[in-house]
Amino acid sequence: MSHTGFHSSNAKPKWKIAGCLLIFALLPFPLGLPLAADGDSHEAPAPAVRWEILDMGLEMGFLSSPQPAEIGDSVIRVLRVDPQHFRIRLLNASATADKEALTAKQWCRRNGLIAAINASMYQADYLTSVSLMRTRDHINNRHFSKDMSILAFDRFSEDVPPVKIIDRQCDDFERLKVKYGSLVQSIRMISCTGQNVWRQQPRKHSTAAVAVDSDDRLLLIHVGSLYTTHDLVNILQALPLHISRAMYTEGGPQAQLHVRYGSKVYNFAGGYEMNFIEGDGAALYRPVPNVIGIAPK
Repeated sequence: MSHTGFHSSNAKPKWKIAGCLLIFALLPFPLGLPLAADGDSHEAPAPAVRWEILDMGLEMGFLSSPQPAEIGDSVIRVLRVDPQHFRIRLLNASATADKEALTAKQWCRRNGLIAAINASMYQADYLTSVSLMRTRDHINNRHFSKDMSILAFDRFSEDVPPVKIIDRQCDDFERLKVKYGSLVQSIRMISCTGQNVWRQQPRKHSTAAVAVDSDDRLLLIHVGSLYTTHDLVNILQALPLHISRAMYTEGGPQAQLHVRYGSKVYNFAGGYEMNFIEGDGAALYRPVPNVIGIAPK
């Protein structure tokens, strides 16, 4: 669900939002890694990093934040995807007969996906993205907002990268938009010049985000711990992820990431702070209308 408080200085949404959140999400999974030991009291500890290789071009990462969270395990979860080996898809409830929103896990099961994450925030109809969203075959929202980032994939030709976060500050969107079949516009987190463009705000929440690294790999990022978005951007830049550009796709209990590959299954979502649930937290998974999915080629 879209949250009016979660926008950067270059994005001031005016759409109607369905409901409001009085409290924010906490990831109900005790899967975090401890922070690295501090061998020198005068230096910050190096962040602990663990990568699980699921297949060639597909890795699940667990990175300890250099800034501990007040609520949560301070672990950044990242699925790193090489688009040369896996297909990126945009799925919309608005493109289906029943118009049914699903959890990330359900989107994966029904569509043969390896992984799914929120595609973007959405409007009060529980179907329409807040900004531009389209595939080759379906338009979810024609509206091109003031948001600066557009995730582009499903390219028509090989003269552009398989996946790209187009930044309107530095890139020619009019030229690039015809090069890709799928476009998802959302709020910029890291600019094309490497700047944290999200102003500091008091609210803290869990976050789903997507990014592209310096090797043109897609990163699906889930942070169940509660951080301000400004602080989270600084954390992501401090971690060895080599992020070139990043954009925000959801916050609070709607933010979720599901990954299933072989025997490995990961299901991450936010939960209410006052309703912490041990185990899989199934009651906390919210249906969402639009997801970015990863599928076999």
